[in-house]
Amino acid sequence: MSKKDYYQIASGKLERKKRHCPKCGPGVFLAEHVDRISCGKCGYTEFKKK
Repeated sequence: MSKKDYYQIASGKLERKKRHCPKCGPGVFLAEHVDRISCGKCGYTEFKKK
């Protein structure tokens, strides 16, 4: 995916589709895997509940 696919325009405002990393801040998005959500920059990981 390219960076432009991470955003959408709604009601005249730019909105992010994906979550950002709580450690790195806005601009660094979390990658969504089958069993986890992780940051490629700092390694922050949240595991999904089954």
